[in-house]
Formats: sequence, structure tokens, C-alpha cells
Amino acid sequence: MSQDPIHQPIAHDSAVGHVTGSARYVDDEPLPAHTLHLAPVLSTCAHGELGARDYSGALAMPGVVAVYDVDRIPGRNDVSPVAGDDPLFADQRVEYAGQLIAVVAAHSRVIAQQAAQRVRIETRPLPAIVTLEQAMAQSSFIQAPYQMEAGQPDQALSDAPHRLSGTLDIGGQDHFYLEGQAALAMPNNEGDLRILSSTQHPSEVQHAVARVLGWAQHRVDVHVRRLGGGFGGKETQGNGVAAACALVASDLGCPVKWVLDRDDDMRMTGKRHDFKIQYQVGFDAAGRIHALDMTQHVRCGYSMDLSSAIADRAMFHADNAYHIENMRVRSLRYKTHTVSATAFRGFGGPQGMMGIERVIQAIAHELRLDPVDVRLRNLYPQAPPQRTHYGMAVQDAVTEPLIHDLMEACDYRKRRAEIQAHNATQPTIRRGIALTPVKFGISFTTTHLNQAGALVHIYQDGSVQVNHGGIEMGQGLYTKISQLAASVLGLELSSIRVTQTQTDKVPNTSATAASSGADMNGMAVVRACETLRERLMSFVAQHWSCDLEQLSWERGQVRGPDQVWSFGELIQQAYLNRISLSAVGFYATPDIHWDREQAQGRPFYYFAYGAAVTEVSVDTLTGENRIDRVDILHDCGRSLNPAIDLGQIEGGYIQGLGWLTTEELVWSEQGTLMTHAPSTYKVPCARDTPAIFNAQLWAPGQNRELTVRRSKAVGEPPLMLAMSAFYALEDAITQDTYPALNAPATAERLLNAL
Repeated sequence: MSQDPIHQPIAHDSAVGHVTGSARYVDDEPLPAHTLHLAPVLSTCAHGELGARDYSGALAMPGVVAVYDVDRIPGRNDVSPVAGDDPLFADQRVEYAGQLIAVVAAHSRVIAQQAAQRVRIETRPLPAIVTLEQAMAQSSFIQAPYQMEAGQPDQALSDAPHRLSGTLDIGGQDHFYLEGQAALAMPNNEGDLRILSSTQHPSEVQHAVARVLGWAQHRVDVHVRRLGGGFGGKETQGNGVAAACALVASDLGCPVKWVLDRDDDMRMTGKRHDFKIQYQVGFDAAGRIHALDMTQHVRCGYSMDLSSAIADRAMFHADNAYHIENMRVRSLRYKTHTVSATAFRGFGGPQGMMGIERVIQAIAHELRLDPVDVRLRNLYPQAPPQRTHYGMAVQDAVTEPLIHDLMEACDYRKRRAEIQAHNATQPTIRRGIALTPVKFGISFTTTHLNQAGALVHIYQDGSVQVNHGGIEMGQGLYTKISQLAASVLGLELSSIRVTQTQTDKVPNTSATAASSGADMNGMAVVRACETLRERLMSFVAQHWSCDLEQLSWERGQVRGPDQVWSFGELIQQAYLNRISLSAVGFYATPDIHWDREQAQGRPFYYFAYGAAVTEVSVDTLTGENRIDRVDILHDCGRSLNPAIDLGQIEGGYIQGLGWLTTEELVWSEQGTLMTHAPSTYKVPCARDTPAIFNAQLWAPGQNRELTVRRSKAVGEPPLMLAMSAFYALEDAITQDTYPALNAPATAERLLNAL
């Protein structure tokens, strides 16, 4: 490639491997000799005291080697990310149906699974809190309530010309990654461990394993080449799988592998948080919001996991793209005897945004206005910068011009008029349309996590190896990293090799989450490559006895006043002159801070923006529906790779569509997950993709902050574009009475509302 690869639509580096099946995942790795396999013994009770445990039936089976439970742990029984309340194995009681009590180790996976069925566990049931409503009724808090406030919401509510109140229930969501949770632990000759793990956070797996074993962290190396999807579900949930493998491997001195099947995976691992949102809003006759008082009730499950940060982010995004001068947001976090809710694409932001979009829809219905006009009247202005309810100045607000560009491109006004005319004469098939914006903050709100490292080597033949702390999970991170390294070093992409992520190469990594993978790891790689480039240029200037200003570094060549070296010649000469050809890079996101006690600060480096228009049809006799057309305009700044970013936008929308329309998690009254397989849990399929699907990057996009090549994150924000589908369905069934749908808007819910 003769041109700079940055901002080019380069194909995903694993595209051929994905299509042909040659791309390896944990379960594809050739097994070392004498590998054992694990199978879980799970609680069938949502809450109970554990009694006698009888493993004799399992141990009597040929091929079974051992059973491990809490009594076999040499270190701490803790695989939690933060709070210390996630045990590897249940100890004296169980707190959700599906909780791990023990693992069976056997010579094959089938034998281990069959043996696990022979284990007998006595459990004395205790009262269980399963639903969010039960938790609210019993004030079953897992964390103290938290509040953010700006202005004078009580006074402004009292003075507002119009007031409304309402409620929105939002269901959870299973990650349904194609590759389940998986790990392979292998002892070495010194008794240390190398672990292959399907995780978004290899350093956290390293910490959890070391904690369970009672080891120093340097004895555990975690390697990750790629994930078959993560979406937040592998940020913390892989800790236990890896720790169980490590426990057995370290004790028996042989490799141990565990790959969860789909049913066990769905029972054992966390979901997106359920929310109940209650609001009071004051507004004027034009739909301008004067005051908002919102309470977010959050079902966290049996342990904290990452719920504190997730619930906080839901509060940060309770304004979405709207400036509300007088605003209060309360967050109440509840413990239930269900699997601990965990990170999921958007990390609480989608639930927060859904709440304010419901408020906008309700105001528009009350005033008989087009919801788009209510949205436009409440947006953050481009200038002067206004502050959020947590004190951050919104200096890059571009939602208004982006929405106007989208409305013009998709002919929104004309289509809305046609839909209204259709509904006036066609009562059976009703149509709906909605436009919703997205303003999503980019950074970990836990400030210290905003750091990344990289290690870059140049070999004697001029080839380059790059290692960094990010995880490739289908989003094209490795491709973008290759583009950045090639651009800085002036090389072809074929000269760059990005190796698997390893904790023994780049330590103390943060999770690939918060849409920050390319932002942080990309910048760390750029800095390492810039260090090498500056070092090499200084060498050339000294070697050729010229000034740096007389040198140029173009595609694969260094030119001076009288000489030219190819990159290969440069590297050979640098090596012969004992110039280091290896460099580390480090990046810490600047200008961010958060005072949680005061609920004030700048938790985000910048905001990503987008908007979507969705058009739907609903059969009023059955509730069946379809998405007819989607138009998306999304701001990626100066996109590092437009092809990959468009893929993220389209995929994010479809995943959000599943959350808000078809994916319904159902628990029995006893706390058993009933939707634990694709036979009962309905993710979007190919036929759910809209017949007309127009997605484009917003051409004027430009990040005002000094991000890597002025790009903007694109991992999470597009998921929230699917709010337009939910509110289009609601629009289709709205007549005189506002239906106030709950999510997901399944066919059953639509029919009941009709």
C-alpha cells in the first residue's frame, strides 16, 4: 500500500480466518498430553444453606480424577473484580440458581459432565428475592443510594407550566457471544501457570487466579489471541472459569481445560441489569424541559460485580443529548437472589438513555407534537458549552447538525406524514417511525483504569512485532493497531505483526471495555513507534553528519542530503551500531477526573454522537412486527477504518434491537432462569435485519480532543441507536392514550398494549 493506511477501509486481519474456520479460539487449540476436563456442579436453589455433599457417585466413575470445592482452595475463595463478594465456589450457602458449588475433573468432557450429574448436594431452602419489585418492597439494597443533582429541580418542577410522571421497566439481556466462556491452564516445569483464557481482561484473570492459589501474580501468565465475542460478558465472568482450571492444574500438575456449554453459560454468567425508571418532568407548551426528577431502580443480582460503576454510568447518561438545567437523578441498587448482573455493551448508558427518551416521547404525546421537534428544542447547544447534571462542560455538542443532516438524507418529515396518513385508513397493519439521538461519554469512569501499554520490536530484517494490552473480540482492534504502527513507521501493513495479548509482555492492562480499546492501546502503540522513529532518526543524523531537519522519512525510506536508505538498510545499520530496536509505549487519558462524593467532575474525555431513524410495521391482530427501514448517521470523528467502524455501527444497532424487542429473560418464581438456550431466548437473526439499512459515518466528524488521529470510539455508542426501533414500535400503536411500553417490546407486549 503506497498511501498512509490510516482512515482507509482495510479488511479485518482475521476475516479470512473467520470465514474459513482457521482462526483459532481457546477450544481450537491442540490439547497437550494428559489434559483433564472440567464440568460444573451447580446450585438448583436460588437461596439456601448448604448441607452434606456426596461426591462418591462421581468419583466412582471410570475416568474421573477428582472433585474440587471450596475446601480445596489454598488461597482466597474470591474471583470478584472489586468487592470481594464473588466466591469461586459456594461455601456455606448458595445465592442463585446456577451458582458453582464444585467442579469434576475427568479425562474427557463427556465423562466430567456425566459425573457431575451424580453429585448429591443437600440444600435447605431460604426465602429468595427474585424480582426487582420484590427487592424494592423489601428495601434489599446492595449499596447505599446515590444521587446527582443540578439546579433547583423541586422549585422548577413546581413552577413548570406542565407536569407529567411515569414509569419504564427495562429488561436484562444475555450476551450470547458465539464462543462460550473457556480457559486452558498449563503448568510449566517450574510450577508456574500459563493460561489461555477467553477474557476481555487478562490482568484481572491473572489477579483472580493468583488470589485463589495464594500466589504472587508474576507466577501466572495469561494469553489471549481473540474472543468469539465479548460485549462485556467476558470482562469479569471469565475469572471463575480460569481460576477453576488453574486450581486443578496447579494441584495435579497437568493441563486442565473448561469450556462452558450454552445452557451452563447462560445459567452461570451475568446479564445486563434490569431497570425500573420513575420520573417527574416539568415542561412548557413548546416541549422544553424545565425540570426532571428521575429515580433509577437497578437489579444487581447476588453480588456487586461492576454494578456500582454501571449504575453510575446510567446516571451519567440520564440526560442523553439534552441539556436539562434543573435535574435530579437518584440510583437505588438492589440485591436479588439471581446471577450477578455485569458489564454489557453500553455499561448502564443504554438504560439511562432509554429513560430520558421515554420522557421526550411522553411530552410529545401530551402536547401533540412531533417527538423530533421536542428533541431538537432540548438538545445541548453547539455554543456556548453547557454543563451536565454532574458538572461536565459539553464542548463538542454536534447532535443538532447531525440530526438535521440525517432528517434531510432520509426525508423524515415526508415519511412521517405518509405514515400518519396510512394509519388513518389502515387499522390492521399500523406503521411507526422514530428518531433518537445518542450522546455517549468515552472513558472509564473509574479514572485509574484509563491507561494502556505497548511493546514494539523491530527485527534485523525490518519486520515489526507489536504487542499491546487490548483484546481482539471481532471489533477489528488488531487491524487498527496494525494501521497505526504502519503509519508511524512508514511501512506496508505486511511488515507489521500484532501478536496475542500476554500479561508477561504488557503488564497491568485495563479491560478492553468502555469503548476505549483503540483509543488507549492505539495511542500506546503510536508512542512506542514514535520513540523508535525518533531514536532511529537521531542515529541517521549522527551517522550522516547532518541535521534532523535535513532528513525525511517517507514510505519505507529515509532520505538525507546525499543518501537514501531503505527501511531494511536503516535497521541493519542501526543494529550494527548497537541502537536499541525495541520500545515501550504508555498512555494515560488526560484531563479526566471524578469526585464521586461530590458527584462532580469530568469523567469522560469526550462524547461520541449519533442518530437513527427507524420505520416499523405492526400487525394489530397478533402483535407481530418488522423493522422496515433504518437510517443511521454516526460520528466517528476521523475514523481510523471506515469499513470496520460501519460494521460496528450496524452490528451494535442489531444487538440493541434484540435487547429492546425480542430478547426476554424469564425467571421462575423459584429463581430458575427459564430462557437459557436459543430455543427460548430469541436473539435477532438474519431475517430481522431491516430490508433497507442505510448506515453512514458523519462526514464533518472531527474529534476536538487529541485522540489517536482524531478518531472517536465506536464500540458501544451504536447499540443505543436501536432506541429508535423501540420508540417506532411504540409510535405505531399510539393512538389517543399513550401506551408507555416496557422493554423488550415483544409481540406479546405490543398486543397487550393494543
